[in-house]
Amino acid sequence: MKYLIILLLLTVTTTASIAQKYEYPICPKQTVVDTFFNAYTISENYRWLENVRCDSVVEWIKAENKLSDKFTGKASAKYMTKQLIKKYSYMKTIRAQKKGPYYFSYYVRNKFASAGLYMGTKMDDINQLLVDPNFNTKNKKTDIKDFSLSKDSKFLCYLINRDGTDWMEAKVICLPSGIQKKDHLTGIKHSSISWRGHGFFYSKYPYNGEFSMTSSEEVYYHKLGDEQSQDQLIFKRKNPNIQFSFSTTSNEKFFILKEETESCYNYFFIDYSSKSPYLRPLLMKQKSGFSVIDSHNNKIIAKTFKNNNGGSVVEIDPYHPYNWREIAPACFDGVLLNCKIKENGILCMYQSNQHPVLKMFNFEGKALRQLELPDASSITNVNSAIDNDEIFFYNQQYTTPPLQYHLNTTTFKIKPGETTIINYNFKDIEYKPLKYKINDSLSIPITLVYKKGLKLDGNNPTLLKAYGGFGAISSPSFDSGVVYFINQGGVYAFANIRGGGDLGEKWAREGRRLNKQNSIDDFNAAAEFLIHEKYTNPNKLGITGSSHGGLIVAAAAIQRPDLYAAVVPIVAVTDMLRFEHFTVGNFHIDEFGTVKDSLDFINLKSYSPLHNIKEDINYPAMLVMTSENDDRVPPFHSYKFVAELQNRSAQTNPILLRVEKDAGHSGAITNVSFTDSKSDLYGFIMRILMN
Repeated sequence: MKYLIILLLLTVTTTASIAQKYEYPICPKQTVVDTFFNAYTISENYRWLENVRCDSVVEWIKAENKLSDKFTGKASAKYMTKQLIKKYSYMKTIRAQKKGPYYFSYYVRNKFASAGLYMGTKMDDINQLLVDPNFNTKNKKTDIKDFSLSKDSKFLCYLINRDGTDWMEAKVICLPSGIQKKDHLTGIKHSSISWRGHGFFYSKYPYNGEFSMTSSEEVYYHKLGDEQSQDQLIFKRKNPNIQFSFSTTSNEKFFILKEETESCYNYFFIDYSSKSPYLRPLLMKQKSGFSVIDSHNNKIIAKTFKNNNGGSVVEIDPYHPYNWREIAPACFDGVLLNCKIKENGILCMYQSNQHPVLKMFNFEGKALRQLELPDASSITNVNSAIDNDEIFFYNQQYTTPPLQYHLNTTTFKIKPGETTIINYNFKDIEYKPLKYKINDSLSIPITLVYKKGLKLDGNNPTLLKAYGGFGAISSPSFDSGVVYFINQGGVYAFANIRGGGDLGEKWAREGRRLNKQNSIDDFNAAAEFLIHEKYTNPNKLGITGSSHGGLIVAAAAIQRPDLYAAVVPIVAVTDMLRFEHFTVGNFHIDEFGTVKDSLDFINLKSYSPLHNIKEDINYPAMLVMTSENDDRVPPFHSYKFVAELQNRSAQTNPILLRVEKDAGHSGAITNVSFTDSKSDLYGFIMRILMN
């Protein structure tokens, strides 16, 4: 009987014009009705897909993957997508991190396996394998997520996850021998490792189920050699929906903990140089957050957005915390990204419209030197020690892989580091930073990337992308898929819409909670700009975005289907009325709101992609991409969205679902699966836009 039920679920139904080639797996409607505030009734047809491990859902996913594989496979073959993306992904370089006296790097020795962590005492000699995540994996794909070196450089703690989930385990090895210690901690999620003495701080959550609500975080101190059950509890709250973050300063003098509630931030500290080191209040009920950079002369150096929009660097006396002193002021047209403390001052990294700038200040707040880097680029992996005047960092663009540079912070002279070898002409690509108007007083930055000499006649295949949430600053990163798309005659566009932190705290607020529609409107306005300025037209315009960007893309396509030909939401939130009931959704109420508040409910319902699908509209062709183990944005957001779109007679453009196996929110783990995923995305885009 069970076998017969599965067969019935996989019986196919035809859909209008596209059905001559593609048939959708049947997905039975099982309507559930919810009532809100005794006034609003909301019907949902495919909630049963939330039971992702049941046999009928598993078989439906297999059938959907088979359908999308057929479509993208033909497209990839026609446009040589996989071969060219593999070609453009190739690079010969050393991507090193310097911690203490050692250099560390991730290497992939087997394209079917996860990257291992290697160590060396010289940048050109990183060949000691420290951690092989492919060994003893319990039949799961294991990936190294982070690592942290103790102050004396004798121990390294590393975090791993399995099959892409956000749940992590911590293990410790001795250096330089690489011998594994017995320490093994579990239950870790969204936590850093902060060393202090002969141990480290970390946080963990109770496990309540695969997609159950994440709650009740607790911060612990682990002493090396102890069992996890012996770890010292440092901080917890009765309210289960409060999040914590923490760090220790490089000299281990201070431990600082941030408590994030729905309405404010509270900060606490431990001064280990005092006679009675205990956790005490630092700054309470702060409306704007700050992040600790390090310490200097018994003061805490921090980045803050308080009383400014772009971020400034301040010096805080922990015993007189409200009288802080500004060291590096906010940049009038940029946002402060990061800082590094040096003996001779503070190196600040700013970004203005995806244009990075390095500035050096002394500890009295005087600006000493400045260095500007290329447009539409980003600074990553900044490595330095406080007692050394040299740093090395990586600079990358959408079409240029990370290039290493060395900077002397005294002379501010810069020189290239290790040579990076690639197999295409990156100088043949043009970057064009622009702005488009929303109204007379508001313009949105947008960066266009295309091949030099390309005829811009309104008929160019164009791919538009954005993120626009959580105050996150979108910095360019290398994407071999973008290189492929541009070399096929495409135009790539990235819009810095409101909701992100690209233009500061105010910019982020204007796309948050009740203002979320602003982010969607900004995105649609970017599409209209590209069409109006003759870069492309609706038949040649594709859009994509991941996570929060996936929500923006899905909502934009539902609200303005006339603007787009191809839509690829990736690990997208699509059910805004139920998001808060699963995994980390309860921590994102400040960003989106809650259905428990009537005003929030009406707002969420107004733009929720799942709840605004119309019966009589043929929406653009879509490839909805997700991962089966995504426990940040559960995959059933994508499942329900696809089922609702597919099962309407008006839908003749293809609606496809691609589910990555053994992966989570960050997507594919191995090189092979990563290339396959990227090839499917761009193969789909090319097939729709080029036809």
